[in-house]
Amino acid sequence: MTITKAVPPPVEHRDAGDRQGRRGWHLSSPLVLTMLLLLLVTLQGSIRQALSAPVMQSWMTVFVAVIIQALPFLVLGVLLSAVIAVFVPPSFFARALPSRPALAVPVAGMAGAVLPGCECASVPVAGALVRRGVPPAAALAFLLSAPAINPIVLTATAVAFPRNPEMVLARFVASLLVACAMGWLWQRLGRADWLRPPARPAHDGLGKGAAFWGSVRHDVMHAGGFLVVGAMAAATLKAVVPESWLQAAAGNFLVSVLALAVLAVLLSICSEADAFVVASLTQFSLTARLAFLVVGPMIDLKLFAMQVGTFGRGFALRFAPATFTLAILMSLLVGAVLL
Repeated sequence: MTITKAVPPPVEHRDAGDRQGRRGWHLSSPLVLTMLLLLLVTLQGSIRQALSAPVMQSWMTVFVAVIIQALPFLVLGVLLSAVIAVFVPPSFFARALPSRPALAVPVAGMAGAVLPGCECASVPVAGALVRRGVPPAAALAFLLSAPAINPIVLTATAVAFPRNPEMVLARFVASLLVACAMGWLWQRLGRADWLRPPARPAHDGLGKGAAFWGSVRHDVMHAGGFLVVGAMAAATLKAVVPESWLQAAAGNFLVSVLALAVLAVLLSICSEADAFVVASLTQFSLTARLAFLVVGPMIDLKLFAMQVGTFGRGFALRFAPATFTLAILMSLLVGAVLL
C-alpha cells in the first residue's frame, strides 16, 4: 500500500490565497455597511414610531441625563487616575498614608472630601490607587466616601434642603461611617483573589506625555463602556417602575427607607444632583431620604457596572450587597440621632 503524504501549497500560493481572502473581506465590508444602511432606511418609519412612544421618550430622557451628568466626572476621574499612574511615585502614598491599614482607612475616607466629583470619578481613581500599592481597604474607603462627602455634594445638599440643614451633617456622618466600616470589613475579611484590577497598557520606554494620554485613552474606553451599560439599565428600570409604588411605600417607615434605598440604586443619579431629586419626595421621612442620599453614591447600577469593569465581577458581587446593607443600617442609626 502506498501512502501519499499531503504536500502544503507553495508559500507564494498561500500568500496569494491570504491576500485574496483579505481582499474579499475588505470588499465585503462596504457591502455589509451598505446593506445595514438600506435596512435602516427601509425601517425608518417603524423606528421613528417606536422612538416616539412615551416609554421610549422617557427611556431616552433618563439615559441621556445619566450620561450627561456622569461623563464630565468620569473624565475628571480618568484624568486623576492617569496623573496618579504616571506622575505620582508609589513612595508618595507610603508617606501620605499611615503604615497601619486600620489607620489608613479613616485617613483615606477623609481624603475623599477633597475630590469634587461623583462615583464615576472615584472608581478609576480608586483603581489607580490599588495599582500604585495603596492598601485595598484604604482605596475602597476613598471610593465610597469621595462621591458623598466632597464639598460640591454637601453644598448641593444644603441648597436642596434649606429648611433641614441637619441633613448635610447627617449625610456626611453616615457616608463617612459606611466608608470606614467597609474599609475595615475588607481588611478583616477581604481576599486578594477577589480584587482583580484589569491589566494596564505597558508604558515602558514612553515619555510622560505619551504614557499619560495612553492611560487616559485606556480608562475612557474601559470605564466609559460600563457607564453606558449602567445608564441603559437605569433608564430601562426608570421607564417601567410605576410611580404609584412610591406612594404606597411612603406609608410605612421601614418600607419607605428600603424603597428609597432601592430607588437610589435603580435611578443611578449623579451624587451632585441626587439631593434635588429626593428633596422633592416630601411624602417620605427625612431618614428615608437620607438612605437615598447615602446609598446612591455608593452603589447604583452604573457604579456596579463600573466596579465590575475595574475590580472584577467577584469583587462587585460581594462588595455591593455588603455596602447596600451597611448603608441602610447607618442611615437608620444616624437618622435616629440627627434627624
